[in-house]
Amino acid sequence: MDSKLLDLLAQRYDSEEEIVTAITNREAILHLPKGTEHFVSDLHGEYHAFQHVLRNGAGKVKEKIRDMFGDELSDQEMNEFASLVYYPEDKVKLIKVRMNNAQELNQWYTEIIDYMIRLLPYVSSKYTRTKLHNALPKQFAFIIEELLYKTGDHFNKEQYYTKMVQQIISLGQAEKLIVGLAYTVQRLVVDHLHVVGDIYDRGPEPDKIMDTLIDNHSVDIQWGNHDVLWIGAFAGSKVCLANIIRICARYANLDIIEGAYGINLRPLVNLAEKYYEDNPAFRPKLQNDEEMSDFEQIQITKIHQAIAIIQFKLESPIIKRRPDFQMENRLLLEKVDYDSDEITLRGQTYPLENTCFATVDPKQPAALLEEEIEVIDKLLFSVQHSEKLARHMNFLMKKGSLYLKYNGNLLIHGCIPLDEEGNMAEMTIGDQTYAGRELLDVFEKYVRHAFAHVKETDDLATDIIWYLWAGKYSSLFGKKEMTTFERYFIKDKQTHKEIKNPYYYLREKQEVCRDILTDFGLDPEQGHIINGHTPVKEIEGENPVKADGKMIVIDGGFSKAYQSTTGIAGYTLLFNSYGMQIVAHKQFTSKEDVLENGTDVLSVRRLVDKELERKKVLETNVGEELKQEISILKSLLEHRYTN
Repeated sequence: MDSKLLDLLAQRYDSEEEIVTAITNREAILHLPKGTEHFVSDLHGEYHAFQHVLRNGAGKVKEKIRDMFGDELSDQEMNEFASLVYYPEDKVKLIKVRMNNAQELNQWYTEIIDYMIRLLPYVSSKYTRTKLHNALPKQFAFIIEELLYKTGDHFNKEQYYTKMVQQIISLGQAEKLIVGLAYTVQRLVVDHLHVVGDIYDRGPEPDKIMDTLIDNHSVDIQWGNHDVLWIGAFAGSKVCLANIIRICARYANLDIIEGAYGINLRPLVNLAEKYYEDNPAFRPKLQNDEEMSDFEQIQITKIHQAIAIIQFKLESPIIKRRPDFQMENRLLLEKVDYDSDEITLRGQTYPLENTCFATVDPKQPAALLEEEIEVIDKLLFSVQHSEKLARHMNFLMKKGSLYLKYNGNLLIHGCIPLDEEGNMAEMTIGDQTYAGRELLDVFEKYVRHAFAHVKETDDLATDIIWYLWAGKYSSLFGKKEMTTFERYFIKDKQTHKEIKNPYYYLREKQEVCRDILTDFGLDPEQGHIINGHTPVKEIEGENPVKADGKMIVIDGGFSKAYQSTTGIAGYTLLFNSYGMQIVAHKQFTSKEDVLENGTDVLSVRRLVDKELERKKVLETNVGEELKQEISILKSLLEHRYTN
C-alpha cells in the first residue's frame, strides 16, 4: 500500500494500541451472527401501511416480545406492549387517558421501563455494545446503559437502580425515555432495510416514505419504474414529467405534485380550462373511501387530458431520433384519421372514443402549441427548483441503483430481459450491443449522467431514462409496449394488452435463475433473485416463491388499487442468520385500530431457505468491508511499528 496513504491513515490511529484494538474489534465482529435484513417492495405511496410494517419489523418485534415474555404476559398484554413499541407516543397518550390517578400512571411507567430494559438486551444480543450504544437515545444513554448492564446479583446497587427510575418519573421524563427505548427496539430488530423499487405512484404520500427512508439508519433502494420516472423528470426529461403528472391526475393524487413538492400547476390548469371539457375516459380513479365534488373531478379530468396529449406529443421526437429504441409503432398520433376518428394498428382499423384532440394539428400531430411549450417549460423549472424534491431525488441517487448484489443475492425491481429461449435479450445502443448485466450497467450509467446534467433535456441519457419507463428491453418495464393511448381511446380491450417479457414465465425455471445469477457474478447454488414489480395473485393460489426457491417475488400489493386482485396487502422478506422467511400481510386498517385493539397485519410466514449453519457477518457484504479494513490496518501496523 502507498506509504503516503498509510501516513495519512496514521493520523487517525496515533498509537500501536489503537491499531491493535481496531483490528481486534473488527476480527471479533466477523464472528457475530449476521443482522436481519428486511426486504420490501412496491410501496406505491402507501405511507401508513409501510410505516406499520417497518415499525413491527414484519412481525419480528412481536416475535421477540413473545419469546421474552410468553410465560409472563397474556396475549392481550403482549399485544398492548407490542403496540406501545410500534407507536410509543400515541400509546402513551392513550394510556394516560385510561389511568385514574398519577400513582397508577407512575406504576405503569415503572413496569414498562422494566419490560423495555429487559427486552433491549434480547433484541441486541448479536450486536456489539458500541452498536447498541449508538442506537440509544442520546439524552438517556448513560441511564439506560446503567440499567442494562446491572448484574444478576445487584444487592449493593438495588436502591441505586430503583432511585434512578424514580427520578426519571418524578422529573417528568418517563414518557420520553419509553419513546426512545421503543424506537431503539425497532431499530435493532431490523439491521438493514432493502426497498426493491416503486416508492412512487398511486398512493398519496410517497414524500413521507422518502422522509422515513432518509431517517433510516441503514437502507438501500433498487429503483422501480415509477422511481426512475420521477428521477427522469428531475433530470430534465419533459416526457417523464408529463407522465408523473398524468398518473397523479389519473389517481386523484395531484396534491403530491402541488402540495407535497410545491410545483405550480396553475399554467397547466389554465391550458386545460381553455381547451378541454369533461371526458369519462379521463375521470380520476377514486378508491371506495374517497369523496370528491363534481367540480373537482371535472377540473382534474381536464388537467388529465391536457397533460396526456402533451405526453403523446413529446414521445414522438424521441422515437424518431432514437431508432435503436425500435418504437416506431408507438407514433400513434400520426396513425389517427382525424376526419373519421379512427386509427389503424397492425393492419386493423379501430374507432376512437372519448377523443380530446383540440390541440392536435392533423398535419403535424406531434407539434406542441406555443402554450403547451410554455406550460411544460414552466413545470420543468418548478420541478427542478423544488428543494424538497431535490432532496428526495438526490437520496434516491445516493442510495439507489438498478440492481444490487447483497449477501449473495440479486435484488432487482423488474426483470432481466430475456428472449423466448431464455437467453439474455440484446439491445443495440449506438454501435454497441448489450445484454444481461452489461445492459443494466449501461442503463444505469446513462441515468446517472442525465441526473448530473439536468440542463440537457434532449440528449441520449435523458431519452434512455424515458426508455426505461416504456421500452421493450427495459429491465424496469418488462413488456413489449405500453398501451396507454389505446386504454384511453379504444374500446376493444384486445388492444390494451401489454405482452410481458419471457422473463416473467421463464423465472419459474431454476436453470434460468441460475444463469442470471451466474451472469451477475453470484453463486447459482447459494444465491436468490429477489424481485418486485408484478403483484402476486395469492387469492388465485400463486406462490411468491418460485424456481425451487431461487426466485422470490415480494410485490404482494401494498397499493390499495391492487389488493382486490392480490387478496393481500403486501409481501415482505426477512433474511437473518438462520435463513429466509417470506411474510404475507393482511390489509392495514389504521394506526388507531392497532392502538385500541392490538390488531396486527402479520398474516403468514413461510420458510424459504434455512441455513444449515448459522450465517455470520464474515459471510456478508459488511464482512467483506471489515476484512478489507483489517488488511489496511495490518499494513499500517507493519508500516509504523515493525520497520
